[in-house]
Amino acid sequence: MVDLAELRKEPHLSASSVAGYLECGLAYRFGKVDGLAPECTPDVLIFGSAIHEVLAEYYRALAKGVRLAGDHLKESFEKHWSERAADNGAIRYKEGTDYLSYMTQGKAMLEVFAAQVPVENCKVLAVEEPFCMNIEGLPVPLIGIYDLVIEDSSGVITIVDHKTSAKSYSLDQVDQNFQMTIYQVAANANGFAGREILLRLDTLIKTKIPKFEQYYTIRSKEEEQGALKRVLAAYEGISKGVYLPASAGSWRCSGCVYQGACGQWMKGEIP
Repeated sequence: MVDLAELRKEPHLSASSVAGYLECGLAYRFGKVDGLAPECTPDVLIFGSAIHEVLAEYYRALAKGVRLAGDHLKESFEKHWSERAADNGAIRYKEGTDYLSYMTQGKAMLEVFAAQVPVENCKVLAVEEPFCMNIEGLPVPLIGIYDLVIEDSSGVITIVDHKTSAKSYSLDQVDQNFQMTIYQVAANANGFAGREILLRLDTLIKTKIPKFEQYYTIRSKEEEQGALKRVLAAYEGISKGVYLPASAGSWRCSGCVYQGACGQWMKGEIP
């Protein structure tokens, strides 16, 4: 198995860091180059990580033939959420939310997941599986983690990414998801070449009555090549010190952990 902790000690790129750089190079610079500590911890980040832990536990058990019940998942979430969020003053909660509201919401979402997730004809191949690949023209490896890899009875491989979201995804959001394209490239480079590969976003939606939605998508060879071009362009920009900020009003800005540093940069108070 790839040792991601060791790989992270050496120069590298990841699917998430490339996506972050392309969305806001300035935020990338603050975190990855300048090494600035985050000014806060977004509530959605901590909440999402707790949900991910529970889903990983669910699929590890499923790989052993055990389907965990909703009550078990809710208890597990309570543990992971409290470990991360109880008395954590660094968390920046959105207006109208707090520690307890997220506790209630997380349990409700996981109850819906347990009741609705289809597991028939599903062989779990990997959970939280690291990957590493080399790209022609890129002098550092590209690394990442698959949330879940499954196989159906006909041999089709599905790469699954777990998401929490405030609303349903559009078709364009699914079909243009950069990280999913990278996951397909990585799967072909790491043992699944020649296999039929599907990509799937499993999304728990934070509506008043939670919803669980699955979105399937595929990528063409041309789309794979386009994603690799973006990786190479990102590396070139990083190497040359090009860190363009996101456009004013970008969706990233409201949840950015470097709002203060960004304001200083805009005013010319920091280079």
